[in-house]
Amino acid sequence: MKSHSSLRVGAALLVSLCAISIAAAGAFLKADGAKSSVSAVFKQMNVPVEAKFKKFTAQIDYDAAKPELWKASVDIDIPSFDLGDADYNQEVLKKEWFNAAQFPKASFVSTGMKAGAAGSLNVSGKLTIKGKTTDVSFPLTVKKEGANTVFDGTLPIKRLVFNIGDGEWKDTSTVADEVVIKFHVVAAS
Repeated sequence: MKSHSSLRVGAALLVSLCAISIAAAGAFLKADGAKSSVSAVFKQMNVPVEAKFKKFTAQIDYDAAKPELWKASVDIDIPSFDLGDADYNQEVLKKEWFNAAQFPKASFVSTGMKAGAAGSLNVSGKLTIKGKTTDVSFPLTVKKEGANTVFDGTLPIKRLVFNIGDGEWKDTSTVADEVVIKFHVVAAS
């Protein structure tokens, strides 16, 4: 039977190894909700409309020296979608649009990142909206602003792929199928 002191040494060694592996994984960054934003831009009757998601969380593990090891996940609170009008906000939460009662969250989980042109990065991952998951990729810019790291990107999607706008709203002459998700995430370690 092992002595208590050798168990303590073993436990200390295990804790040290875990700390080293966590430090080697990169820097865990916390998104600043007051400085960050996620919005969706679409055309209704050929007029651009931008609406913001007021609540979202982002978990980012980023090492500028090794972007290929970067990992991120974002959860968006669907009921926080704001078109600037309370009646419209309630309408888009209904079953035909986001079906927020059944699917209150949308999410993105990264699966890879590669260096791109002009200092940008190409990100790939899984996007889930309204219970449907699809593979996506998009360019991302990363820059330092003082103690913060700023991530900016746009992700074009087709709303009908995710069944956003069922029934009469499948007609893209009123609301276009193309939607651009724009994000600006300011994060600190």
